[in-house]
Amino acid sequence: MNTPVGSVPKRVGFYAGTFDPVTVGHLDVIERASRLVDRLVIGVAHNPGKNPLMPLDERIACVEEALPAIRHNTGGDIVVVPFNSLLVKAVREHGATLIFRGLRVLSDFDYEIQMSGVNRKLDAGIESVFLMASEHTQFISSRLVKEIASYGGDISEFVTPGTQARLLARLADRKNVSV
Repeated sequence: MNTPVGSVPKRVGFYAGTFDPVTVGHLDVIERASRLVDRLVIGVAHNPGKNPLMPLDERIACVEEALPAIRHNTGGDIVVVPFNSLLVKAVREHGATLIFRGLRVLSDFDYEIQMSGVNRKLDAGIESVFLMASEHTQFISSRLVKEIASYGGDISEFVTPGTQARLLARLADRKNVSV
């Protein structure tokens, strides 16, 4: 990257996920990561292999709905983009050099260290930055939130109100189709 003399290059980070649904744990990582870079790109993965409950446009909308409060808290430049490619390709396309990943438990670390090594092999100019989950979000996962919601449990502490409404509507749609 050529930077004019006297100017400071922008640090751009990329935080990727399926976000099906986006949880307060994801939002915590977004807020913390946005404080470390000049611009944070949130990449919402198409990823049909994970068989997401919510379509891509709804997952993007859920992330977007939560960003005004985070932008207010951090003053961060945060954008949301869809992607359907290798992560390093999406990172390059958006001018990022940092990949942010949240870690909750030891098994996350095992998986993420492998991914970090592969990404580094694919592009040595991209660094992985691991943020430990805050203690109040360590136990939250999208999978568990969907499971709790599917059995009628209260998920209001784990997702935003807009995400909760969308998720519950999708689960109701699924129930109506299978009846």
